[in-house]
Amino acid sequence: MLRIKKLDRFVIRSFGLLFMATFFICLFIFMMQFLWRYVDDLVGKGLEMTVLAQFFFYSILTLIPVSLPLAVLLASLITFGNFGERFELLAMKAAGISLFEIMRPLMVMVLCLCCLSFYFQNYVTPKATAKLYTLLISIRQKSPELDIPEGVFYDEIDGINIYVKTKEKSGLLKDVIIYELSEGFDNARIIIADSARLTVTADKQHLFLHLFDGELFENLRAQGSSTESVPYRRETFVSKHALIEFDGGFNMVDESIMDQQSGSKNMAVLKHSIDSMSGLNDSIGVMNYNFAMDRTFDVQKNLSREDSVKIEEAVELAVGHDVDSIFQYSTLKKKQSILNLARRDIESMTSELGFKEYEVKNNDQQIRRHQIEWYQKMTLSISCLVFFFIGAPLGGIIRKGGLGMPVVISVLIFIVYYIINTIGAKMATEGQWEVWSGIWLSTIILAPIGAFLTYKSNNDSVIMNADLYVNWIKRVLGIRPTRHLPLKEVVIDVPNYEECLERLNSVSTELSNYLTDFKPQRAPNYIKLWFDPQAESEITSSIDELESIIEELSNSEYQEIINVLNKYPIIPPRAHTRPFEIGWLNNLFGVLVPLGLFFYFRIWIFRVRLSRDIKKVLEANKELEIYIERNK
Repeated sequence: MLRIKKLDRFVIRSFGLLFMATFFICLFIFMMQFLWRYVDDLVGKGLEMTVLAQFFFYSILTLIPVSLPLAVLLASLITFGNFGERFELLAMKAAGISLFEIMRPLMVMVLCLCCLSFYFQNYVTPKATAKLYTLLISIRQKSPELDIPEGVFYDEIDGINIYVKTKEKSGLLKDVIIYELSEGFDNARIIIADSARLTVTADKQHLFLHLFDGELFENLRAQGSSTESVPYRRETFVSKHALIEFDGGFNMVDESIMDQQSGSKNMAVLKHSIDSMSGLNDSIGVMNYNFAMDRTFDVQKNLSREDSVKIEEAVELAVGHDVDSIFQYSTLKKKQSILNLARRDIESMTSELGFKEYEVKNNDQQIRRHQIEWYQKMTLSISCLVFFFIGAPLGGIIRKGGLGMPVVISVLIFIVYYIINTIGAKMATEGQWEVWSGIWLSTIILAPIGAFLTYKSNNDSVIMNADLYVNWIKRVLGIRPTRHLPLKEVVIDVPNYEECLERLNSVSTELSNYLTDFKPQRAPNYIKLWFDPQAESEITSSIDELESIIEELSNSEYQEIINVLNKYPIIPPRAHTRPFEIGWLNNLFGVLVPLGLFFYFRIWIFRVRLSRDIKKVLEANKELEIYIERNK
């Protein structure tokens, strides 16, 4: 019988509750962003609640796979951040449980989420996408809700412009002007009424217009009549009624219009469509090749029998003659005729080839879109696992729970993922990259980062400490701290001045010999530096001995000696040597000349500085010897 450990239940419960909360938060954010894109299509249409409910329902189904990766990232960050902040992670590790073992039950859970995401994208999302965009097309085709504003001409009714000066709360329109333009501007009918009332019929297919106390003006010009003496008709009325066609209902378009869109297909249908379009493209390519060969290299195939005979006769006459000379001696009229014929033929062929090129490019783009959709069903599912391996160790490293720091980090990581994914998809769509490389780009970049963070967090490595990176940058740039040795108020171990003095003399001798023999201030030989390990002279032992003497003398009770000790520079023992202890790495950097030159000049600068440091050490040794002899 399978038994789940209490620790695993605790971790799953902690992560599960946060995941549910973050999932609905992420889904709400994506829903608002999606709604903002289509708000103009929804406002002012008088849509029923059932239509809006369908819109929101299908939108949620399409956004679930997108919300899962961000929810996993945010939930894992908060969960392990809470563990670190409450020292629960420290207690688990103190009990001998590694981070990988803590994450193991959540790995199984996230794998299930990956499978759920893939199921949604392959089976649910295509159907929801087809229904959603069919609904959107139907909403866009619906006429706007009748809401005539005051003081402006309203032209949303086909063939009619209506002006209303004021509207009363009862719905009565005052001072109404109507231009009916259904028969053209010249035959417009103008109606001026003191008041009017406009209602929609029960079937929402017509408008019923009631006009009160007004006049009607109408031109009676027939088709083709002159502009002079045009008769018109004027009518005064107390009450007049008109029925105007106005389709205000909601009509659902046929869902089959989405059958060719890549977003409404699962992986099996996408694969079949890609094969079909690839075969069609190959056939079109063969046809275009035959067309180009026929039109370009065999002109007679496109001519009639009569024209072919004429061309053959002309060719026979031209044998042994210069064709350019024959053209030059032709009459001006024949020259113009020949040039016009050639130009028309070239323009016609260019136009046909341009159309065929557009057809092939459009088909290629459709194939790439289907391939992108096919790959994205896998990459978006796997991104849940990638984000988990980024969020969980990162939460254990930063050790900050709640919605503060984790939200900021999650948003930044997701923005980086979105930018990389967008760039890859754009390059793949335009055909500049292979489709698989563009779509898998974000996973290829973020997966090693997740593995690195998991490894570092599992080994309790410090990677979020700013001082660590500051010190590394200082070490690369050669920035060194200065000594600040204070005079100790209480001294337990008094230094042995006699022994220190002898050791100082020995160090001075070694450093003097180093300056004389090695001459570090000179430019090193590039070849020997990278390929001859014997060319370096180590002074590590002398520097270590000097630091040992300084540490012992730092217990001195004399302020003069402490002041001299603060004059000693801090000498890095390997700054002037080759950067790597592994020989083949040094050889590689020597071959890579740009990198080799960078380290070459860096080593030279550090050797010049080492020469100055040794001179300072020798001067400080002499001064320290004087003070030791004086106080001995």
